[in-house]
Amino acid sequence: MPHENYSEIRDSVRKLCSGFAGEYWRNLDERKAYPTDFVSTLCDAGFLSVTIPQEYGGSGLPLSAACAVLEEIQRSGCNAGACHAQMYTMGTLLKHGSEQQKKKYLPSIASGELRLQAFAVTEPNSGTDTTRITTFAKRDGDDYVVNGQKVWISRSEHSDLMVLLVRTTPRDKCTKPSDGMSVLLVDLRDAVNNGLTIKPIKTMLNHATTELFFDNLRVPAENIIGEEGRGFKYILDGMNAERILIAAECIGDAKFFIDKSSAYATDRKVFGRPIGQNQGVQFPIARNYAQMRAAEALVKEAAEKFDSMEPCGTEANMCKLLASEASWAAADTCIQTHGGYGFAVEYDIERKFRETRLYQVAPISTNLILAYIGTQELGMPKSY
Repeated sequence: MPHENYSEIRDSVRKLCSGFAGEYWRNLDERKAYPTDFVSTLCDAGFLSVTIPQEYGGSGLPLSAACAVLEEIQRSGCNAGACHAQMYTMGTLLKHGSEQQKKKYLPSIASGELRLQAFAVTEPNSGTDTTRITTFAKRDGDDYVVNGQKVWISRSEHSDLMVLLVRTTPRDKCTKPSDGMSVLLVDLRDAVNNGLTIKPIKTMLNHATTELFFDNLRVPAENIIGEEGRGFKYILDGMNAERILIAAECIGDAKFFIDKSSAYATDRKVFGRPIGQNQGVQFPIARNYAQMRAAEALVKEAAEKFDSMEPCGTEANMCKLLASEASWAAADTCIQTHGGYGFAVEYDIERKFRETRLYQVAPISTNLILAYIGTQELGMPKSY
């Protein structure tokens, strides 16, 4: 089946993004402020609900359509990191939530009345070893009582709902390390200052990330998604979607940098000729384009597998690896092509340069992807 390009969606996203030019993002970056107007406009236009089924108020489109949305946002010089989580956290609720939960939350998420943008998994002492999380939810009557800590949880201050992974059985009492974890849907409007404390973390980019502290937070037992103890399996789908979507963002970033580099190399004249006439300037940009196209093909393959409900863990990991490396290489070339101007804030290159660097670390480290490929695809012994 040929891959849909979603050209109409792409055109609409580009038009929307044209109302949020570089000055808008530079101003936010300076103040470390959240792009509320941009996110609200995306919500109102229906772009954040493209994968929610029509029966719950969304467009009912596949993940590949969401990829098109995010890619175009990034290529336009905007930053989807402020809201992209809504597209993949929602999947945990959609695929594994009860019908009652879906009817209660999905229509309001689709309309933009509620935001589900926080995905709380990582902890200070577990990092990417998710099976070693210790945040614990103990059943107490009609509630779970949650104690523990999370870190690098983005958008929790700008979200109404949060998908939270907890232990409901200690790791040493489980048959498999991945057993005994459960997923709770937390209403942040009730939780903050009632057992949940959110502490912002200052970083090199404007990403609204935080630490979370749970101190006897009570979450209604009816908010558990799926069965108790099977939460790790439920979040894997969300993780694959996250990696594919962020890979699409990286493709958009790479295109942004390649567009900027090739235009500047054509227009900028030094020693009486365009600098792009020099192979030392031209060839790195051409190589970036080739890298981007190869990564783009794998993003499409991963999205198609995900949409067809085929196993796609390897493709999701590989496309995220290759796309993040392509965007970073294109970013580096773009700075080099522009020389001193690449560091000037008004060109937006240094901002995007900082933003795209994140994706070799998050949502999964490049090294862990290589370990996955080495063991799962190549059959080599585990290093961890």
